[in-house]
Amino acid sequence: MTIVNVLLYTEPMRRKSNATLAARIEEVSLAARLFRALSDPQRLRLLSLISRASPEICVCDLNNGVSLVQPTVSHHLRVLKDAGLVTCERRATWMYYRLADGARQKIRRALTTLFSRKAHA
Repeated sequence: MTIVNVLLYTEPMRRKSNATLAARIEEVSLAARLFRALSDPQRLRLLSLISRASPEICVCDLNNGVSLVQPTVSHHLRVLKDAGLVTCERRATWMYYRLADGARQKIRRALTTLFSRKAHA
């Protein structure tokens, strides 16, 4: 049973319109994708380093901040970028990463989706 099925199954059994159900499925699917990106301890460490940078951090500093080889760091950064949690900009040979606008709100919204007792419209 997928996380989407589990979350939808545990809600109180009540009649929902197809549009409401489709919106809820999409909301839970987005939360699942975000949690998948956050599920790796190394990605959490990288996200923490990026979130504390002022206002951005060079990938060379990220490589020094974790005990991983550069291709692995690049892979984890791509996963975080694909999840909409970080953004990057190339300057000469280096990439500079920063926390994406709304990343904290996105994580809060995903947690609210997971733990909310209220029915979502």
